[in-house]
Amino acid sequence: MRIIVSAGGTGGHIYPALAIIDKLKSKDKNLDVLYIGTHNRMEKDIIPKRNIKYEAIEIYGFSKNVLKDFKNVFLINKAYNKCLKLMEEFKPDLVLGFGGYVTYPVLKAAKKLKIKTFLHEQNSIVGKTNKMLAKNIDLVAVSFLSTLDKFKGAKKCVYTGNPCGEAALTMKRIKKSELGFLENKKLVIVVAGSLGSSTINAKLKTFLELSKNSDEQILYITGKAYYEDFIKDLNLGSHIKVVPYLDNLAGLMQSADLIITRAGASTMSEILALNLPAIFIPSPYVANNHQYYNAKEIVTHNAGQMILEEELDGVKLHNMVEELLNDKQKYDIIKMNLKNLGKIDSSEAIATEIEELINEQ
Repeated sequence: MRIIVSAGGTGGHIYPALAIIDKLKSKDKNLDVLYIGTHNRMEKDIIPKRNIKYEAIEIYGFSKNVLKDFKNVFLINKAYNKCLKLMEEFKPDLVLGFGGYVTYPVLKAAKKLKIKTFLHEQNSIVGKTNKMLAKNIDLVAVSFLSTLDKFKGAKKCVYTGNPCGEAALTMKRIKKSELGFLENKKLVIVVAGSLGSSTINAKLKTFLELSKNSDEQILYITGKAYYEDFIKDLNLGSHIKVVPYLDNLAGLMQSADLIITRAGASTMSEILALNLPAIFIPSPYVANNHQYYNAKEIVTHNAGQMILEEELDGVKLHNMVEELLNDKQKYDIIKMNLKNLGKIDSSEAIATEIEELINEQ
């Protein structure tokens, strides 16, 4: 099998793409992959390190700057022509897009050459690029059941979940004791995405102060850029630890009892797969406010709780944590609802759909 994959800009797009590449490789040892991404964002470093062939195109998201947007129209056309040439040379059986504006010229070129196409939407709110492409796509896979009816123009749309959740189950588990915590005490993780958030950090010092007298243990992840400032004059008990970053967060999530987090697509899929109760603080700075709608999808099914960043304060969050961890019935109901919502075979489901699509005459 020969495939071209495109996804870019953020880990939320890139890591589901890598999960599917890995799954397809496990089924076909001769799988040949070409990845098309941007020339200046994180995929340009991540993908080549995986020994995957990489082609970069220069393209930018549209802004409100007329001159930049005018230039971008020219660049999109240039990228489209480069994609046509790459596909004529590589001759893929299928072209897969996982979101990000970089996928637009890639999938448009595939349709021009009558190559079969696949699209994956990680969020509950459809991204602008995916929305524009959907009507010409052969197969669309979505991460949330409620998103199915938002791709009515697609030839086929299936609910598969997000493959990042399935990947979280295979990560090596990190025991509480490995970080200096007690195994018989509850553990709460607080993290605001891989980079952290200065706004959340500023608001949650009070939360940590109040938690000094609580029974639960807390790991607070600040983000590398904020760590030094955050820990200044901070005096906490041994049951509260502050770190700038944690590699293999999914491994620790397997041992945690609660996570306080943003509501990015990959994080949501990991929470669902691991049945880990969460309090979401959706980022208000993302396109289409999609993190709010991701979190709402879970909260509506009584499988988690949410507090908006504008309403966030340390006292309110502390009270939410105490109530949830000390109400066993409420906590168990949330875990049960998470289990009912979760999809732990997403990669397999997507790979099967892809194989069927390629074999269609």
